[in-house]
Amino acid sequence: MITLAEAQAPFAGTGSPRRVVAAPAAKLVNALLFLTILVSPLVFIEPAPYEFLVAILGAACMLARVPFDRRLLPLLILLVIWNVGGAIALTGVLDGQKAVRYAAISVFMAASTVIFACLFSENGVNVGRLQLMRRTYIVAAFVVAIIGSLGYLNAFPGASEMFATIGRANGTFKDPNVFGPFLILPLLMLTYSLLMEGIRLRRVVALLGIALGLLLSFSRGAWVHCGISAVFLLVLMFVAAPDTRTRARLTALSVLAIAAIAGLLVFALSFDAIGDMFKERARLIQPYDAGTNMGRFNLQQRAVTELLEHPFGLGPYEFVRLYGLQQHNSYLQAFLVYGWGGGLAYIALVLTTLVIGFRAALTSTPWQSFAITAQATFIGVVIESFVIDTDHWRHYFLLMGIIWGTYAAAMRYRPGATFRA
Repeated sequence: MITLAEAQAPFAGTGSPRRVVAAPAAKLVNALLFLTILVSPLVFIEPAPYEFLVAILGAACMLARVPFDRRLLPLLILLVIWNVGGAIALTGVLDGQKAVRYAAISVFMAASTVIFACLFSENGVNVGRLQLMRRTYIVAAFVVAIIGSLGYLNAFPGASEMFATIGRANGTFKDPNVFGPFLILPLLMLTYSLLMEGIRLRRVVALLGIALGLLLSFSRGAWVHCGISAVFLLVLMFVAAPDTRTRARLTALSVLAIAAIAGLLVFALSFDAIGDMFKERARLIQPYDAGTNMGRFNLQQRAVTELLEHPFGLGPYEFVRLYGLQQHNSYLQAFLVYGWGGGLAYIALVLTTLVIGFRAALTSTPWQSFAITAQATFIGVVIESFVIDTDHWRHYFLLMGIIWGTYAAAMRYRPGATFRA
């Protein structure tokens, strides 16, 4: 555990932390961060508790005088352009109330990214906040994964369908395809801890519980996302390893972990209720992907035509109104809903986050583990975004906040002491 004094030491030339901030304000920020992450899976209703808590957290950050690092300015500018494009596209929308609500959610998501980035970039206290976020996220993910798994196993008489819709676990989410990806960051965090810090029973139990929830979500996108993110996690850990001995240890443990996962998967699939659904969902192309008129790929082709004809965007829900279904591609969504300006800003935001994410992940700092796990997870989301709409996923914008925050802090960091995140 890094003490506050130790974490402050390497920031030579940045000045001492602001002593004028009252201790109660700092404690309030941490308490609200804890509550915000803890309730983030509770999205049965909208607006969800998460929305209210993020708004209060933002106000608490101003009270505690959490600084805005100048390195976060590109993030802020791109988010503003993205949302301005969305506001312009609203002018041609028929269902005004619903569309305005959609645009408001986009603004909220953007604001949450900036809030988290500021929290995780602040000198001397970002490590403690990142640790708090990690512990809370793992607890929240474990609880919601167990709820989803029990719902799938019909352990709640009369209420199981609430937690396992359409024969797939969704926990306290509305959609299994959002529930599954939500579980990937904590899975990678636990994997990192097991590989680098040793095996602990509580970590193994948490990992198995969350992994079960991911499996029972039967989300093809989440499975592929998890696989891609896990590969990048191992690659980043290998590259960032301080010496050959650590790399050899990582390689050996990774092989053992893959073998253990394969064995557990075979065991889980031996149950008919799981195995049959897995075989159905594991098919690369589903009927709704390649349908002649309303298949996913056909709709994406139509989306390209529409965005070329509407440089200012169609606005929220207009593509669904025209064709009856969503095109399920976040990058096409960015152009359709936010116009060419907003779409280009969104693409630039994703690419910039990828670039600075690698910079943060490969810089040796006390918070490097958080940068590595966030970057590996973010890469998976970026790829999954080609087949699903992620522009309103809460944890997606949390990932951006972690990456930008750890990047800003890393650029100020000067090695001078030995730390362990």
